[in-house]
Parts: sequence; structure tokens; C-alpha cells
Amino acid sequence: MASTPVRPQHEVFSAERAGHLDTRLRRLLYRPGRLAARYVRPGDRVLDFGCGPGFFTREFAKRVGDGGRVYAVDLQEEMLHILRTRMETEGLISRITTHRCRPDTIALPDACRGTFDLAFAIFVVHEVPDPRRLFSEIASLLKPGGTLFLSEPPLVVSGREFGDELRYAGEAGFSVRERRLFFVNRAAVLVKE
Repeated sequence: MASTPVRPQHEVFSAERAGHLDTRLRRLLYRPGRLAARYVRPGDRVLDFGCGPGFFTREFAKRVGDGGRVYAVDLQEEMLHILRTRMETEGLISRITTHRCRPDTIALPDACRGTFDLAFAIFVVHEVPDPRRLFSEIASLLKPGGTLFLSEPPLVVSGREFGDELRYAGEAGFSVRERRLFFVNRAAVLVKE
């Protein structure tokens, strides 16, 4: 295995600032409903890694319908509590499973391996101590041919760091289907080989 370059240290976005993640302006800029419509189909099993207070989770849950499932995974119980409260109010909680991960692993049960159609890691991989392990875990959770949507903010993650993330994803068995901008953020659509 190739050595891991020295990575910048990034802090985990605090749950105390969760209100900054779900605003009218962010909905206008990022259009989570449009992202969900592009990738999520009714009946899909979706992994929303680093879900925060549910900004994207809400739209994923609307799209999967009653026959699908969204696993909302976050490190902070406070974020998951906000998400559950919002999704209960909106009548979407029956389509969502929340899961608190650990800093070093997603830690979903073995029964989840190979069961997800797609995964999202939006603005979060830079906060993970070991991205190689993260991409390996996501690959193990996806079905063959499953999709990973990855996006990172350019003011936080350099082009070189994003390139390293794509390389780690490749080592885990992903191929890049498309590189694009997600609003002004770096993004890539990856497929599990």
C-alpha cells in the first residue's frame, strides 16, 4: 500500500453551528432536490455519510419512497438528534435509519455490506482521519456497480488533497465516471467496479 501523504488537519463541523447548514440560501445554491432527482431512484438504499442535520437526507428520503431506505450517518449524536426531530416533523423518519459512526470507522453492521445502491459523502471526507479506510468501507457497503457522489469545498480542500481522495477511492475499487463542479465545489461521481 502506498504511503499516505501528510494531510492538513481539518476540524469536524460542530453541531453547535448546525443551523448554518440548512438555510434558504444553501437550498438555493446547492438544490438538494435536484441532486437527489439526478441520482436517487424510488426503492434505493442510500448511504448519506456525514449527514449533519439532514440537509441532503431530507431530499434523499423523499426520493427513495416507502420502498427505499436512507442511512443517515454522522459522528455527532447532536446532529442526528436534529435530523430525527426534523424528519419526524416532516413525516419522513419512517424512511430513515440514523447511525452514529466513530471517528475511525462507519461501523455499520456486517448485514449492510453490499446492500447500498449509492452513497453520498458531501463536504465531509476532509474531516475523516483515514480517508483510505473510509473509501474501503463505503466500497464494501455498496453493491457492485454502486455509485458514490463525492464533493469537497475548494476553500477548505485543495485540488491536490481532492486528487489524493480520488486516488484513495481508486485504490478501494472505485473508478471516476465524471468530475464536475457542485455549485462551486469539487465533485466526482465514482462507480464501484
